[in-house]
Amino acid sequence: MTVPPPGRPGPAPAGPTTLLVVAKEPVPGRVKTRLTPPYTPAEAATLAEAALADTLWAVRAMPARRRVLVLDGRPGPWLPPGFEVVPQCAGGLDERLAAAFADCTGPALLVGMDTPHLTPRLLAPALGAGGWAECDAWFGPARDGGFWALGLAEPRPALLRGVPMSTARTGAVQRHRLVAAGLRVRDLPELLDVDTAADAAEVATTTPGGRFAQVHSRIARRRTTGQKGGVRADR
Repeated sequence: MTVPPPGRPGPAPAGPTTLLVVAKEPVPGRVKTRLTPPYTPAEAATLAEAALADTLWAVRAMPARRRVLVLDGRPGPWLPPGFEVVPQCAGGLDERLAAAFADCTGPALLVGMDTPHLTPRLLAPALGAGGWAECDAWFGPARDGGFWALGLAEPRPALLRGVPMSTARTGAVQRHRLVAAGLRVRDLPELLDVDTAADAAEVATTTPGGRFAQVHSRIARRRTTGQKGGVRADR
């Protein structure tokens, strides 16, 4: 996705599906801790902010009934207009994802903040006309064994509770839950989550037009010249 042009954005397209983004406020020391080292906590937080901004702008360009940011922390200038912001509930990640779906009516699709290379085209099969025809769930596997997207035609929070999160089998367990419940599941393309420095470099290389790639490049230049600290994601 390319960085949105300056100025007031146009109206966001409408659709039947609620889009959920689950994220943490990009605060140094609280986000992207697996990037440190080699990055400093400030650099890791700046990359996280850029990844979140890219994700939110991509979601804003997708047809949706509602756009909801399920946030651990406080919103900042990286938040585009047109989003509802709700706090994450207490508990493990499975409980927080389940609660996000529980607050929805009708079809809902959830993504995280680890895929700044998300584009409207990737989710077009689920969000386009007929996306829920003969389909009860959409599943987007991540390369590390997790998942980057999960869509349900009807909220069923129990399908997420108890799924072991952040493991190499998270995605397999979650998808099995869907199938075992009798849901008709359709798959989205596999994506790479940005968890490590190598992941960040690969994603920045493959999607050069977004904030994430630009910030990654600026941090790399700063590190080459011996400068320290973060780089603002809005420049």
